[in-house]
Amino acid sequence: MTTQNRCYSLIFFIFLSIVFKSPSSLSATAAIVGGNLVNLDGEGSLLDSVILVEGNRISAIGKEGELTVPDTADVINAKGKWLIPGLMNMHVHLGLVLPGKQAAELANESDAALGLRMAAAARESLQAGVTTIRLPGDSRHADLDLKRAIEKGYAVGPRIYSSGEALSITGGHGSKKEGKTNWDGPYELIKAARTQISAGASWIKILISGGIATDGGGLAEALMTPEEISAVIDAAHRFGAKVTAHSGSPQATSIAVDFGLDCVEHGYFLDRKTLRKMKKNGTWLVPTIVVSQPATQPFFERIGSPPWYLKRRESAGKSHWQALKMAIEEGVNIGLGTDQLPAEPNDGTTATAREAQYYVEAGMTPLQALRSATIETARLLGAEDEIGSVDIGKYADIVALDADPTADIKALRNIVLVMKDGKIYRNDLTN
Repeated sequence: MTTQNRCYSLIFFIFLSIVFKSPSSLSATAAIVGGNLVNLDGEGSLLDSVILVEGNRISAIGKEGELTVPDTADVINAKGKWLIPGLMNMHVHLGLVLPGKQAAELANESDAALGLRMAAAARESLQAGVTTIRLPGDSRHADLDLKRAIEKGYAVGPRIYSSGEALSITGGHGSKKEGKTNWDGPYELIKAARTQISAGASWIKILISGGIATDGGGLAEALMTPEEISAVIDAAHRFGAKVTAHSGSPQATSIAVDFGLDCVEHGYFLDRKTLRKMKKNGTWLVPTIVVSQPATQPFFERIGSPPWYLKRRESAGKSHWQALKMAIEEGVNIGLGTDQLPAEPNDGTTATAREAQYYVEAGMTPLQALRSATIETARLLGAEDEIGSVDIGKYADIVALDADPTADIKALRNIVLVMKDGKIYRNDLTN
């Protein structure tokens, strides 16, 4: 990082600490009382529950009237509400720039402006009940700076897992224009992967097929070579980093799964044979189905997407939907991700809630869809011992809803409380 960029970062973090209000202050102990705690194992909810929080972790769970609430505890009355873990979104670009009017408006965005835009999006994501996100590719390592700022308390937002910059090949999806770097051949890609890991990335993202947002290269075409794919996966795994691949191609996906790929993003044209291989190998799928379906049409119109982009999106939509349905039928591990900002308005709700609703429409039960946004995504991250469920010893990431999401996933549309790390960032409860 240059001296000038360090100055920008310092100014940015000072600005955040002054402008953004602190979350609601609680004493060392808090108690959420009266809510119905959803059981992610499907064995029935704990009605009229008490959840005790010490610092940033859950210290006790019990039944109201049976678990004693300390006199010194701050009591949060959640009577009649339904309590779930904080939601997770595994495909978020906080610095998202899409072709068309949006790209033109942000063409000369400075480092400081990018950081501020991403910080605002992170705060909105948390307000929408999303307490953990994975960023599979943002520019200039602003994602990693923001992750550190949130961890230090300089900024407000979800817990972040990030891949740094996505690794693109010349002419492929996400390929950079003049003056920016693409990576070609195994050795360039190995160095690029190590660079992201050295900067703080815990994931590596490779772009192995065409994509909707790049005008050129078929969505179902395998564009990165087997040697390139293998090299990145091997290099990343040596450092303990996981690898995810943007892929709409069954051929490219199948090759990558053979080499030990951890996760597939989108999967626009995946076939049953490839999905069965993914199931066998434990490879995850993050569908981002919301971006290719009708609910997002107003969003793309609002940002001024060009005709070629809308055409590519429409052409992928039906195949994408069928691939998701087959993945559910085959029992592939699915983690929720949107490829939109988590709080982006869609069909009267957020992108995150609408994505989960699409999963139910494609064949999941409401409980399965809820798990895909909580404990399953925690497993994808390898963090199920810390997050993903409301259990003793885990981080106190808790969301309250007006209704039971295991009865109707649309309950995710009505969030009334958001707690992350034992701190309240949204409280619409009437006590």
